[in-house]
Amino acid sequence: MSQSQAGEAWAMVLVAPRRLERRVLPRPRIGPGEGLVRVEACGLCGTDHEQFRGLLPGGKPFVPGHEVVGVVEELGEGAAERFGVEVGQRVAVEVFQACRRCPACRRGEAQRCEAHGLGDMVGFVPVERPPGLHGGYASHLFLGPDAQLLPVPEDLDPVLATLFNPLGAGIRWGADLPEVQAGEAVAVLGPGIRGLGALVAAKEAGAGFVAVVGKGSQDADRLAWARRFGADLTVDGAQADPVAEVRRALGQGADVVVDVTAAAPEALGLAVALARPGGRVVLAGTRGDPSTPGFHPDHLVYKELTLLGALGVDTSASRRALALVASGRYPFAELPRVVRPTSQVGSLLETMAGEAGARPVHAVVVPDDERSRP
Repeated sequence: MSQSQAGEAWAMVLVAPRRLERRVLPRPRIGPGEGLVRVEACGLCGTDHEQFRGLLPGGKPFVPGHEVVGVVEELGEGAAERFGVEVGQRVAVEVFQACRRCPACRRGEAQRCEAHGLGDMVGFVPVERPPGLHGGYASHLFLGPDAQLLPVPEDLDPVLATLFNPLGAGIRWGADLPEVQAGEAVAVLGPGIRGLGALVAAKEAGAGFVAVVGKGSQDADRLAWARRFGADLTVDGAQADPVAEVRRALGQGADVVVDVTAAAPEALGLAVALARPGGRVVLAGTRGDPSTPGFHPDHLVYKELTLLGALGVDTSASRRALALVASGRYPFAELPRVVRPTSQVGSLLETMAGEAGARPVHAVVVPDDERSRP
C-alpha cells in the first residue's frame, strides 16, 4: 500500500482521554488485495465511551469506531474475490480481521486469529500505522487483505444496518454459544441494545420463556422496549429480587443466563444465582474491575454450572443479524435512536456514558459530508 496525493480523507483521532481531533489524511492508493470503504454510518457501544473516557486506553492516538457500514469505493487486484463484494456495494465491516489460514480462522473464530486477534481490530489501530484510516469515525476506512466484509441487504438503511454488530453479538451470546434449545428458559442481564439482541436471539432459537433484568430508573424505558421485543418477564433489580421473580414465574432457575452488563461486578453473582442446577451462564459484558461481589465459586460446583466466556461476534451471527433487521419482524427501526454527525461524536459519547441527558438505546454517527448526500 502506498500513499497518493490525489484526494484527501478525514478522521476524528482520539489523541488523549476526552480529546478528539479532526485530521485530514491522504487517501491511500489501493494495492492488490486491499480496498477502501466510504463510511456511511458507524454505530457506538460501551467500548466507544470507555475508550473516550480513558477507561480503555489505546496507548497511542487512534481512530475509534468499530461498527462500520459503508460503500465500497475501491478494490485492488484480487480483492473482490477475497472479500466477496463489488465496488459500489454497501457492506458491513467486521471488527476482527482474519488471516483465513490459521486453525481459528478455519473454524470461523476470527477473534482468535493467530495473525491478528485483539491487537489490530477495527477502531483500535494507532493512526501512525499507514494509512491511518483504521476506524469508523472517519470519511473512509482502509481495508487490508485480511478485512472481513458482509454485503448489506439492498433496501436496508445504513444507520439500521449498523445493528449487524450488537444484534450479531446478541445472536452469538444469546443463542449460539449456550446452544439454546426449543422450550428452554433464558434470563438476560442488561436491557441495552445487546441485551435486546440476546432476547431476540433466544426467541428465534425457540426459547419458551425469556426474562430481561435491568436496574434503576435509567433502565425503565429499556425494559419497556424488552417487552415490545417479546420478553415474557422484565425485572427492575432495584425494585424486586430477580431470582425470586424468575423462580416465581418458572418454579426454578433459568436454563441459560446471558450477562451482557458492563462495569457491573456484581452481575456475575446474580447470573449464577439465576441459573438452575445444570444450567449455562454466558459472561459477555466486561467488568472493568477484578472484584465480584456476591459471587461464590462453590456455587458453580454445587449447581454444576457451565460458565462460558464470550468475546465479540462472528461473521455467521453478523450475517443473520443483517437479515433479521431487514426482515422487519422486530421493531428495530422504532428504537430510541440518536444520530449525529461524526464531528459531534464526543458529546454523544458523554451522553452514552450517562453524563449528559438520557442514554439512547442505539447511537450512531454519520460523516458530516454524508448527511448532504441524496
